Amino acid sequence: MTSAANPAPQPAPLWQPDSERIAAARITRFQAWAAERYGAPAEGGYPALHRWSVAELDTFWRAVADWFDIRFSSPYTAVLADRTMPGAQWFPGAALNYAEHALRTAEDPARAHDPALVHVDETHEPAETSWSELRRQVGSLAAELRALGVRPGDRVSGYLPNVPQAVIAFLASAAVGAVWTSCAPDFGARSVLDRFQQVEPVVLFTVDGYRYGGKEHDRTDVVAELRRELPTLRAVVHIPLLGSPAPEGALEWSALTSGDAEPAFEQVPFDHPLWVLYSSGTTGLPKAIVQSQGGILLEHFKQLGLHCDLGPDDRFFWYTSTGWMMWNFLVSGLLTGTTVVLYDGSPGFPDTGAQWRMAERTGATLFGTSAAYVMACRKADVHPGRDFDLSRVKGVATTGSPLPPDGFRWLHDEVREDLWIASVSGGTDVCSCFAGAVPTLPVHIGELQAPCLGTDLQAWDAQGRPVIGEVGELVVTNPMPSMPIRFWNDPDGSRYRDSYFDMFPGVWRHGDWITLTDHGSVIIHGRSDSTLNRQGVRMGSADIYEVVERLPEIRESLVIGLEEPDGGYWMPLFVHLAEGAVLDEALRTRIKRAIREQLSPRHVPDEIIEAPGVPHTLTGKRIEVPVKRLLQGAALDQAVNPGSVDNLDLLRFYEDIARKRG
Repeated sequence: MTSAANPAPQPAPLWQPDSERIAAARITRFQAWAAERYGAPAEGGYPALHRWSVAELDTFWRAVADWFDIRFSSPYTAVLADRTMPGAQWFPGAALNYAEHALRTAEDPARAHDPALVHVDETHEPAETSWSELRRQVGSLAAELRALGVRPGDRVSGYLPNVPQAVIAFLASAAVGAVWTSCAPDFGARSVLDRFQQVEPVVLFTVDGYRYGGKEHDRTDVVAELRRELPTLRAVVHIPLLGSPAPEGALEWSALTSGDAEPAFEQVPFDHPLWVLYSSGTTGLPKAIVQSQGGILLEHFKQLGLHCDLGPDDRFFWYTSTGWMMWNFLVSGLLTGTTVVLYDGSPGFPDTGAQWRMAERTGATLFGTSAAYVMACRKADVHPGRDFDLSRVKGVATTGSPLPPDGFRWLHDEVREDLWIASVSGGTDVCSCFAGAVPTLPVHIGELQAPCLGTDLQAWDAQGRPVIGEVGELVVTNPMPSMPIRFWNDPDGSRYRDSYFDMFPGVWRHGDWITLTDHGSVIIHGRSDSTLNRQGVRMGSADIYEVVERLPEIRESLVIGLEEPDGGYWMPLFVHLAEGAVLDEALRTRIKRAIREQLSPRHVPDEIIEAPGVPHTLTGKRIEVPVKRLLQGAALDQAVNPGSVDNLDLLRFYEDIARKRG
C-alpha cells in the first residue's frame, strides 16, 4: 500500500511533445498573449491555464473572442450576464454571424484560391473547392433562399451525405439567419420524419441517392415520402448525386448556386439558433437540441484553434456523416482557415485500410476517426505506417466510444511512434468536447489528456462531492457557451432540465462515468445510465468491452446488468463472434479468465451468450438501455424507438431471450 507521502510511481507516458512542438502550439502562444493582456498565468503550462479558464470564466471567454478576432457588429454589454444553468446568458447585446467567420479566409487574396474543401468518395480521387468558389456558391444560394422567402429563424433541412453541397447549404442557411438541421441519407423515412417533423422546415435539400460499400442506394421513394409528410416545405432542392432528373416541383441545385451575389450575412443576436441536432432517440422521440450562432462560434474556435491546434496550413479530416454532431464540428474547421476534408462512403471500402489511404491522398494533418475503426484495423492486421505515406499526419483523434489501451498502443506502433493520440469525449448536447486533445501535454495509455479550457469538469459521487482517483458522475459545474439554448417544442424547459439537471440541480450531469486522475487526465468508463452495479460495486460497460474484445474470436460484445424482482442480479454478456469462431467451453473459460484477471472477479458475467450482432444507434453507438428494457420484459415498441436503430431485427433476438427467460 502506498501512502500520500509515497505515491505510486506514475507510469511513463506513451508520447510526450518535444519542446519545439510545445513552443509552436497555438495554445502556448495564446497563453503568453492572455498573460500579457488578461492576467492569465504565464507559467505552469496547461494545468495553470485551465485552472484560470474556469476560475475566471468571463475573462477567459473575452480573451477567446479577442484572440480569434470575433466580429461583433454590435457590442456586448457583458460576457456572462447570468450563469444559472440552464439559462446562462452569454454576450447579451452582441450581434454576429457564424457563416461570415467561416468564410473569412476567402477575403485574403493570398488564400482565396487555396482549397477550402477537399471531397473524397469511394474512388478515393480528391476534388477541391477553393475558398473563393465556396464563398461564391454560398452567396448565390443565400440570395436564392431569401428570394424563396426564407427569413431568420426559419428551419432549413438537408437529407444529404457528407458532400460539399451539404456544407454550402448549411453556410447559406446560417448566412440568412435560418436554422440548419440535417440527416444522413442512410436514415429511413421514419427516422428522418421523427426529427424534421419536430422543427417544421421550410426548405429541404436532398439527394436522389448515395454510394456506400461499392453500391448505389436510390432514395427517390424516401424523398417523395418526406415531401408528403413535411407540409411546411415551401421548396425542395434536388442534388442529382446519382444523376436522376429532378422530381416534379423540385428546384435544381445548379440553378441556385450559379449566381455571383456577394454573400450578405444577417447579423443575429449571440443566442440566435444556428442549428438543431438530435439525440439518438432510442427510447422515444429524439431530443431536438438547439445551439446558438455565438455559442458554437466561440466554443469551436477554442476547440479547433487551441485544442486541435488547427490553422491555415492544416487539413482536417474526421470520418462522419451529416447525421452526427462530428459533421458540424468538422465543418467548423473552416473557422480557423483550415482545409476541411469531406469523405463520403464506407469507412472500410474497398478494404479496412480505406481511411488511411484517404489520409495519404488528401494530405490530412489531423486525422479523426472512431475508436471502433482503430480497433477494427488492429484486428484486421492493417499496417498504416508501413503501407501509406502518413508523414503529414501530426495527430490522430478518436471519439464515439473510449479508445481502449490496446488502441493507443496500436496507433503508436503501427502509425508512428512520434504521434499525438487524442481520445476525446463530449456530446451532441454541447457539440464539442468536455475533455480530450491538448497538444502540449503527454499522452498516457487509456486516458484523455485533460479537461478542456473553460470547462469546469468534475467527477462527483452520489452525494455530489468531487472525487479524484475514483469513479464518479461526469458533471460540469459552470456553463459552456455551446450548451443548448433550449430543446425545440419544450416551452417550459422541463425536458431540458430533466435531461441534464435532474440529479444535481444547477449542475450539468452528462450521464458518463469518469475518473479524474491525480495527474490531471480523464478516464471514461461508459454511460452511467447503463451502469453495472454488482454487490454494490459500480462499473462501466466500456471496461468490460475493452478486455473482452481483445480476444481475436470476439467481433463485438454487449453487457447488461439486470436487477431482478427477488433482489438478485443477472449480468449476461452477449458476444458477436468473428467469422469461423465457435463459442465453446474453452472460449467461455478464456473470456471469464480475462475478465477475472484484468478487471475483477465481480465483473465476471453470469452467462455468455452468442448473439447474431450488437444493435447500434444510427450514429454507431451500442444500444444498452433498450436491450436492458427488453430483457426486463418490455415490449419492443415500448423499449425502443424503431427508427433509431441500425438493425431492428437484431433486437428481436434479445426480445426472444427475454421471452425464454420469462
